[in-house]
Amino acid sequence: MNESNQQAGKIYLVTALVMLICGLIFGVLASLSYIIPGLWNHMLGFSSMRPLHVSSTLFWIFLGSTGCVYMGLQELSQVRISGKLAAIQWVLWIIAIIGIFYSYSVGKFGGREYWEFNPLFALPIAAAWLLFIINFGKAVKAIKNWPVYIWMWMTGLVFFLFTFTENYLWLFPYFREHFILDTTIQWKANGSLVGSWNQIIYGTAFYLMERIGKNQEIGRSRIAYGMYFLGLLNLMFNWGHHIYTLPTDTYVRYTGYVVSMTEWVFFARIIYLWKQSVTDIQKNYHYFPYRFLMMADIWVLINLGQAILMSIPALNLYTHGTHVTVAHAMGTTIGINTMILLAACFEFLGNKCITFHPGNRWLSFPFWITQISLLVFWLVLNIIGIKKGLWQMSQNQKPFNTMMESMSGWFSVFVYSGIVLMLSLGILAFILIRAHVRCREKQKTEKQIQVLI
Repeated sequence: MNESNQQAGKIYLVTALVMLICGLIFGVLASLSYIIPGLWNHMLGFSSMRPLHVSSTLFWIFLGSTGCVYMGLQELSQVRISGKLAAIQWVLWIIAIIGIFYSYSVGKFGGREYWEFNPLFALPIAAAWLLFIINFGKAVKAIKNWPVYIWMWMTGLVFFLFTFTENYLWLFPYFREHFILDTTIQWKANGSLVGSWNQIIYGTAFYLMERIGKNQEIGRSRIAYGMYFLGLLNLMFNWGHHIYTLPTDTYVRYTGYVVSMTEWVFFARIIYLWKQSVTDIQKNYHYFPYRFLMMADIWVLINLGQAILMSIPALNLYTHGTHVTVAHAMGTTIGINTMILLAACFEFLGNKCITFHPGNRWLSFPFWITQISLLVFWLVLNIIGIKKGLWQMSQNQKPFNTMMESMSGWFSVFVYSGIVLMLSLGILAFILIRAHVRCREKQKTEKQIQVLI
């Protein structure tokens, strides 16, 4: 076992869990503005709370994905990764996070949607990611006959850096001064960025399934590679359905629509293999990390169905820019990405020092409360979004304030379910961080005893 990979991976996972807790707290604080207007105006305000929530959540995904890759490499690679590069990479992330959080807290912006911070802080993120690619490249050179998750990790790493750079083309006057071109690139880049980190996270899911099931054929099967290439196609062209409302070339919208419809393959495969999935659940349900993969599979089914519907132009006209889009984003970020990353955290942070027994009520109870509150959260966001979509397409519109006030009850359910979700997910994250700290203390004590002996 490569100790350098292991320690680097755990540092990233624990840091990511801290970001998850921050994202949950900022999300709840921002949502309170829906039921108590002007609540935070004397402090940060919704305009700062929302980007703090979004950035924290993105950092949870990026740092968690990095930790998963490093932990995976510990068993796959015979080459010691550079601990120095991994450390510099982590320091660059911390510099960026501190700078971004400070900027938001004092109300200094300067970026675009989802990346509203000053573009200067994008430099340490890009540099950190470049170091990640270098470290990854050195490690995987020693691996022969790459399983599918190595290809997925590599694809995600390379495409992320490319699309992250593309996301800042607006800094150049040529792009910034042409509104349609500028907006098209922004929406395209954001869509492709999601596809990039999905490659890394879904690759981690394949790795975890292979590790838990002790079946190396999972990562080398034809169906696995078929799904990889289909995911790659969607990463490169699926963004087209994000720009239906823009007056771009017709072929771009048609391409986006056709590629979006290939998601039916994923959808049909899940349904077709459902019986086998039930058998796997019965076989592995006792293993706590597997439960998160089980729920991620269910949320993949739910969100794929929603994504396919949202990709239909006639429906997209109603859902675009409403809380239906937010519901889909929350469903994928929490229901799929977070479930897979938590599965990885419980798998990688659990060892001879710390074990996570599924019968422990402090694990089982928050796990199921998370699933129930997330379902309520997702349903309510969809209801609010549908109501808003019908309102904005209505020929006899009520005033905006009247429309929003009519949904105050739904917003209350949205906020309260979000609070419950914050508490349940926060408990799971706290348990993981606490277990890691205790394990480190125990290891230090054992080493001190060995020295004395």
